[in-house]
Amino acid sequence: QVHVVESGGGSVQAGESLRLTCKVSGDTSGRSYCMGWFRQAPGKEREAVAAIDSDGWIDYKDYVKGRFTVSKDNGKNTLYLQMNSLKPEDSAMYYCAAKAGRLGGYRHNFYAYDYSGQGTQVTVSS
Repeated sequence: QVHVVESGGGSVQAGESLRLTCKVSGDTSGRSYCMGWFRQAPGKEREAVAAIDSDGWIDYKDYVKGRFTVSKDNGKNTLYLQMNSLKPEDSAMYYCAAKAGRLGGYRHNFYAYDYSGQGTQVTVSS
């Protein structure tokens, strides 16, 4: 069994920063994971934010490029999302997802992942 837990969300003003953390634990021995961040605002569909594939390939959606940075500590199976210059439209529940192996072109597809967490709330006020 694999568990995914997000943390680091909070309430900030526009222009401020937050760092989200995603920890994957459980039966993860010997596997490298594709891990991604997704978000969902009330009344909107879930959307991809950024992902790091098992081979290290990093991919961002256009609306966060230049402001968000995703990184991974493979030894700790931990994914980070540094979010700078936050905007009110970044407000959402942020979810982390993980899948053993490489996803390639599917890394921004939430349903391609096997595991995800309960999410951490990010609220940005103007």
